[in-house]
Amino acid sequence: MVKCLSLFFIVLILWSCGESPEKKDGAIARVGDNYLYVKDIQDLIDEETSPEDSIQIVTNYVNRWASKYILMEAADKNIGGDSKVELDKLVEQYKMDLYTNLYLEKLVAKSLDTTVAEEEIKNLYNDTKDYFRLNSKLVKLRFLVLQQDHPKYELIRSKFLSFSKKDKVYLESIGIQLKQFALNDDVWVEANTLYKKFPFLTPENAAEYLISGKTTQSKDSLYTYLIKVNQVLDKGEISPFEYQKNTIKDIILNKRKLELVKQFEKEITDNAIKNEKFEIYK
Repeated sequence: MVKCLSLFFIVLILWSCGESPEKKDGAIARVGDNYLYVKDIQDLIDEETSPEDSIQIVTNYVNRWASKYILMEAADKNIGGDSKVELDKLVEQYKMDLYTNLYLEKLVAKSLDTTVAEEEIKNLYNDTKDYFRLNSKLVKLRFLVLQQDHPKYELIRSKFLSFSKKDKVYLESIGIQLKQFALNDDVWVEANTLYKKFPFLTPENAAEYLISGKTTQSKDSLYTYLIKVNQVLDKGEISPFEYQKNTIKDIILNKRKLELVKQFEKEITDNAIKNEKFEIYK
């Protein structure tokens, strides 16, 4: 209700700014043959917006709307003939691309088989391994970050290092007491993400800390960091299958999409020829 009243008063104010014999019902502004209506501005404000702010918001919107059409009208009159022809071609081509791409996307979405067998992914990976070389280190590790003065530090450290199934369950159960933790050391992560996570670790000293099998304990003024590195792959080495699996699946799906697009384009063209909608004159 408040919103409706605000809009009513705003429209009254805008209408009072000038009268025009060409005014249409519900219109609050006009530039040439283009009209702005109340329905076009009704979502600009909400019930919590003050009347003063509402007037300012709507006025600014109306002025921006008008500026676009005024500039367009001036450009239409002043751009040279050849340039205008080229722009019109680009606009028409852009419109055609938008329509055809959306139509083809809908056709593809209905027909695309998104099931990709593990074997197909592995086969493509094995055939193209050399293209999957690392741009940076990959690391498998587990870590804990806890308060410097944590009362159970020695117990936590002991379980982190021995890391039996029971130890892992215990560490997960006290996760709320830890600043950060990650206990799945079978997952590859990029070293770049670790530099942001651990203050003592940098690209310059990574070779000192990121070593397969190495355990690191480091402290700063607030926290203690415990890290156990499981495995490291260096820049230039072949990226592991499990790390590239989703990327390869996307490659396979994109290839299927392109094949479907070609198929649909051919079918549409063939149907047009069959129905005599498309002819090539010789």
